[in-house]
Amino acid sequence: MPKGELRNQIRRLRFEHGEMTQQQLADRVRCTRQTIIALEQGKYLPSLALAFRLARILGVPIEEVFQYRG
Repeated sequence: MPKGELRNQIRRLRFEHGEMTQQQLADRVRCTRQTIIALEQGKYLPSLALAFRLARILGVPIEEVFQYRG
């Protein structure tokens, strides 16, 4: 998949949920802070399981967290 096709709103959603830190989110979805950083920067594509965990923890549909632009 070419870089930049999958966009996300993780950073915005973290702040809308009580200014959750990257580390707090990482702990809740069982990944590393470095993974959250890479996701927010668009440098890493999450597994489907991680994408669903992020959406669940952030309390929104997966389509609100990730947007595919083909």
